[in-house]
Amino acid sequence: MAHLPINHRLGGFYRTLAALAGLYLLLFGIIGASKTWGSESFFAQGGTTEALGLKTNPAFSLLSIVVGAVILLGALFLRNFDHFINYAAGVIFWVAGLFGLILIRTGANFLNFAVSTCVVSFIIGTVLVLAGMYGKRGTAAEAQEEEIYRHSGRGAVLELETPRHKLSAHPGVQHPKD
Repeated sequence: MAHLPINHRLGGFYRTLAALAGLYLLLFGIIGASKTWGSESFFAQGGTTEALGLKTNPAFSLLSIVVGAVILLGALFLRNFDHFINYAAGVIFWVAGLFGLILIRTGANFLNFAVSTCVVSFIIGTVLVLAGMYGKRGTAAEAQEEEIYRHSGRGAVLELETPRHKLSAHPGVQHPKD
């Protein structure tokens, strides 16, 4: 993941949002499990049981507990590994929301998704991806080194010759040859 900022000024804010998203998932799962346990089959579809405004079944509730705990523990204790967890979980939430929309009115909707569940999945995914992108921490020297690399142009193709054109990442700028 080239060019992700280290010690971004809003990194703490995004880590807090990720922790709140993990807490929401954990609470949703606990409330959903307490409401559905024993009253519905594990993969019940079309049920009306709701927790925090979203439809759920025991499978979705347990999955939410596990994912929420991983995100919350990552945000609180895994100091510099949490941005990997958040980035990956955010992409997974985006994909889950998309597949949830595709599977809503089919027999494969085993997590009892509704449109509102998919929207919440997209929102949580966006929050987690942002936290993953801007939540990386490091020393001041590492942050300075990343900034120098980010603005140097060495990460991109500096110049590219084509049969008709000469393309440059930074026209008019002379780059040192490595």
